[in-house]
Amino acid sequence: MADKVIRWLGSSLDDIRAFPEQARRAAGYQLSRLQQGLMPNDWKAMKAVGSGVYEIRIHTGAERRIFYIAKYDDAIYVLHAFKKSTRQTRQADINLARQRLAEFLESSRQK
Repeated sequence: MADKVIRWLGSSLDDIRAFPEQARRAAGYQLSRLQQGLMPNDWKAMKAVGSGVYEIRIHTGAERRIFYIAKYDDAIYVLHAFKKSTRQTRQADINLARQRLAEFLESSRQK
């Protein structure tokens, strides 16, 4: 089976590129696991964002998170990547991921 393609929504690719090197490497490794059909080592369902959305948890000193949806056959869609600075995920990060998911779902319906 070929690896699934990753599609980056919004600024998610640039956001991951802005992670420090160790966090970037960890993100790349976890995303490659997804591409191979495996689950990340540390993840959580993000029902607050939408159905089928998960977060990858990256622990490299500062906490980093990647929201994605992988339930489609064609690709893994990365919705949002960010630094988490408090115990609870900021509402602004959840809202941004929701918005990107809604835009993706709308554009996929129009095809």
